[in-house]
Amino acid sequence: MSFSRLDSPVQYLKGVGPRRAENLAGLDIRKARDLLYHVPRRYEDASTVQPVAELEVGDSAVVVGRVRSSGVIPTRKGLRIFQAVIEDETGHITCAWPGQPWLDRRIRKGDLLLAAGTVRFFHGRQIQPREFAILESARAPSVSGGDEGGARGTIFVVYPASEAVPQWVLRQLLERNLSTLLRQVEEEEYLSPGERREIGVPGLAEALSSLHAPKSLDEAERGRRRLAWDELYFLQLMHAHARYRSTTAVNGIRFGRTNRLIRPLHESLEFRLTDAQARVLREIYADMTTDRRMNRMLQGDVGAGKTIVAVFAMMLAVEGGHQAALMAPTELLAEQHARSLQRLLGPLGVETLLLTGRTDAGERTRVLAALADGGGLVVTGTHALIQETVEFARLGLVVVDEQHRFGVRQRMVLSQRDPVPDTLIMSATPIPRSLALALYGDLDLSVVDELPPGRKPVETRWLRPSRRAEAYRLVRDELACGRQVYVVYPLVGESDKLELRSATEEWERLRAEEFPDFRVGLLHGQLPGEERDAVMRAFLAGDLDVLVATSVVEVGIDVSNATVMLIENAERFGLSQLHQLRGRVGRGADRSYCVAIADAEEAAGERLKVFRSTHDGFAIARADLAMRGEGDFFGSQQHGQPVLRFADLTLDQDLMRAAREHARATIDRDPDLLAPGNAMRRHLLTGRFGDRLQLRSVG
Repeated sequence: MSFSRLDSPVQYLKGVGPRRAENLAGLDIRKARDLLYHVPRRYEDASTVQPVAELEVGDSAVVVGRVRSSGVIPTRKGLRIFQAVIEDETGHITCAWPGQPWLDRRIRKGDLLLAAGTVRFFHGRQIQPREFAILESARAPSVSGGDEGGARGTIFVVYPASEAVPQWVLRQLLERNLSTLLRQVEEEEYLSPGERREIGVPGLAEALSSLHAPKSLDEAERGRRRLAWDELYFLQLMHAHARYRSTTAVNGIRFGRTNRLIRPLHESLEFRLTDAQARVLREIYADMTTDRRMNRMLQGDVGAGKTIVAVFAMMLAVEGGHQAALMAPTELLAEQHARSLQRLLGPLGVETLLLTGRTDAGERTRVLAALADGGGLVVTGTHALIQETVEFARLGLVVVDEQHRFGVRQRMVLSQRDPVPDTLIMSATPIPRSLALALYGDLDLSVVDELPPGRKPVETRWLRPSRRAEAYRLVRDELACGRQVYVVYPLVGESDKLELRSATEEWERLRAEEFPDFRVGLLHGQLPGEERDAVMRAFLAGDLDVLVATSVVEVGIDVSNATVMLIENAERFGLSQLHQLRGRVGRGADRSYCVAIADAEEAAGERLKVFRSTHDGFAIARADLAMRGEGDFFGSQQHGQPVLRFADLTLDQDLMRAAREHARATIDRDPDLLAPGNAMRRHLLTGRFGDRLQLRSVG
């Protein structure tokens, strides 16, 4: 692929030069391409611009006018206010920026200014702009020769800017270079006209023109959707190639189903599988009974029954004489899984082995020998399972629990075998399907979206701090009945910067003042591993009544006797995190409670209202995505995952689905993108993702 002129340094564009190029670098504009893709952060529709003469006090107004005078006004209290009088053809109004005298260097007489804010009365009508943009500088008139009269009927474009590179500079640079850049970007069009019609997006050059110089907001939105498509398609193309390499391009195992173990397991259960569990099992069995290797994510809400689905998958592997391994992130969770599996599988004649860092030397030797000679058909463990000394004779299925607690490399070690074992990855945190596809598009996705019948919902309350005594009464009542309680804080220790309660300080107070007759333990991430483990074991065994902790208990063991989750400063936790904390209780037959104590307003208050109103983890995840944006999820879920600039996963779910289908179809036809018609796709994919591709023949 020849060098693209879009990748030349930005300094060679008209109106830039070396010094301005240095300033543009502060906005991450280093190449000509970066300027073209420096898309507006918002638009102001000129149809909403109001004539100055018609403004009334209390209006939320957008005005455009020439600056007729400006200056800094001092006040008696020492506050300096920058003021500018702007005028259109109907009249004039004062714009005031308290405490921003430096604007005197930016806004000058003769500038064409757009200002948005509420009109108030202060020595006459005045606006304190919440946002403003210099549409045209008196020092550098627009090359298009526009004025405030000619601006009517257009869309004003507002770019991410800086003091060194203000709006008028960006507007001027794009006016002078846009047509040339658009001609160059046409060379990178990879969608045929038919594909564009099918997807419902414009050509690339047309889309970028619509973003920088739209005739309407609808046109700008069409341009955004095309760039959103490109982001999602190439993201899914990378995932599709990874999926191909991990499933189709390797030697998989075809498992034969005999029902020798599956049927008795079904008959031994004291409950019926839900329709969702049965559907997911059919998807898993369809994978495992073909030569294609399974690489599947199993998602489900707290208590949806993901583990029993995994057990049935393990039995399909064992029926054919293969070994199955279940990997958990902590020794306690591995031990709990091992006890559950032994209870379920022991009557079927299937032994469950356990291998963790706590396994003593004699037992470790026995387990390693059993795995190496083809015995030990089911083994549960921690990262100890992926040590070099562990050899499997016939490993057929790997189940990874709490997948986000393992690094990608750790998850891959068990799969680096020939034949490669099938992999089932269980996710403990419900996330919206669109986000799951963005994060884990290389995996096939199964969702258990139904809770077992009869499961009691946890009663959720939101109390103000003034009602904390009410929460403590509930805790004492439950403790008096022999139940156990979690009390969670956002901080480990006291903070000089944040007025928040901390686990360490409150642990001392609670055991001395509030619950002196009960056994109160402390758990947080700064404790040594052995001490942390001992505290969890004590709580699990019932040797502690109250566990004061940080969010380290968000994912952990099942304590069926715990009936209260009390969360202090709940406004400091995200929605999904609150839901995970609530999931620590309600695991037994007794009625359970989650009490969030917070003095929250605005965004935090909205989170708590959603949290209190629903127990559906997927509904909570969708609300969390809408409130936080996908950037936070990408940052916390998967290191190195690109944050989407144009795509919005709450709005563009149709594009995500279409992008996934098209990407998988592309890779199915041409796995390494070597066909001449895919040369541009190959080039653009490599340019977007670089080393992350890890392609054998693409790069």
